[in-house]
Amino acid sequence: MKVSVIGTGYVGLVTASCFAFLGHDVYCLDINEERINSLNNGEIPIYEPGLDLLLQDCKKNNTFPKFTTNSQEAISHGDFVFIAVGTPSLPNGEPNLTYLQSAAETIGKFLKPGAVVVNKSTVPVGSGNWVSMLVENGIAQRSSKDASGVTTIEKVDFAVASNPEFLREGSAISDSLYPDRIVLGADKPESLVKLKELYRELSEQKFKAPDYCPRPNDFPKVEVIGTDVTSAEMIKYSANSFLAAKISFANQIANICDLVGADVNEVMRGIGSDTRIGHKFLHAGIGWGGSCFGKDVDALISIANDYGYNPSILESTKQVNYMQRELVIKRLQENLKILKGKKIGLLGIAFKPNTDDLRDAPSLDISRALLKAGVQVRACDPVAIPNCKKQNPDLNIEYFDDLYTMAEGLDALILVTEWEQFRNLDMKAILKSMSGNLFLDGRNQYDPKSIAALGFKYIGMGRQA
Repeated sequence: MKVSVIGTGYVGLVTASCFAFLGHDVYCLDINEERINSLNNGEIPIYEPGLDLLLQDCKKNNTFPKFTTNSQEAISHGDFVFIAVGTPSLPNGEPNLTYLQSAAETIGKFLKPGAVVVNKSTVPVGSGNWVSMLVENGIAQRSSKDASGVTTIEKVDFAVASNPEFLREGSAISDSLYPDRIVLGADKPESLVKLKELYRELSEQKFKAPDYCPRPNDFPKVEVIGTDVTSAEMIKYSANSFLAAKISFANQIANICDLVGADVNEVMRGIGSDTRIGHKFLHAGIGWGGSCFGKDVDALISIANDYGYNPSILESTKQVNYMQRELVIKRLQENLKILKGKKIGLLGIAFKPNTDDLRDAPSLDISRALLKAGVQVRACDPVAIPNCKKQNPDLNIEYFDDLYTMAEGLDALILVTEWEQFRNLDMKAILKSMSGNLFLDGRNQYDPKSIAALGFKYIGMGRQA
């Protein structure tokens, strides 16, 4: 089928690449000429494991997406036009819809009759109606006058649908090819039929799985949830807000475990074994970051406030999350007393493993607080250092590619990001290089007793040696 995708960020690029991999005829539009040129040259502007291999397969199969800055070329191509532009948070918590508005109006100028405009971006509830209006505004600009001066308004039949994404950075290819569910929101039955047909190969898992991203064992057909546009928009915000709340709940229990002497890992194992609760997203630590959870929680709070409702659980979810970052500083002060003049190293900068994304990364808040306290901050990360230097030129920290070199003379070491590379470190050698012996396990990745036996003073999040 003919698919157009507007936006080449994480969602847009992965969406376009996966549709192309499945054999669809894909155009991908972005106004960033440098990014489009890079993509046409085979250079991928984001770090996402497996994406390069997926695009290589597309090239072998002659289904490589066509990347362009030409709006008319891209939009007029699609029977389905996916909007995958950013909707970052404004200072008041509401999403910035500037890019969405521009995309929708541009779509109207070039949309082919009968096409389905699909919101893939995370958008506020009610955006389907708004996007429909904006597309119509764009279509109105296609009016023309004949020789006698009579204006003809062009009529273009179209529909607007919602298809929220549930991709996790670092595993976006797997999440796209083997999703838990596919949510399709459409108010016109015929649009829902078209979208189900577009997703049929994926929902029925008829495609050959790539070697670098194998199909999970006994993976069934994917459930397709067909609903109205408004409910589909609400599903996205509700899902992310619930996951954020689970993490914040685990962190609050961890803080109570510190007070009473319990081990939060054991507590979470105990409650997660209840099938009504489950183990996922019950990992205590220094909190969540990234571009989704905070933004989506803020947006849902904003929607509730618009209707005069106070969503207190969501407010607390945010509050607990950011308190965890402050708790890191508090634990350092409790153990080192004076922070000024100390050398402290961070293992990890990215907000999570397998990405170079720094949006709302705990490492940045922790670094700024330490620098303000007069600490010499060092940091090591497998892939995020270039991004951090580029995006935070004022952040006066020292970067190290080799963590053993970084460890020399440290007073304390903090595990911030649970990269696989940090799981089996030679902790004995690290301790020998350090001046102090404090290890703050911000992701509860290490066994407290084993680390303490080496001579470290171990501090976990809801766990003690």
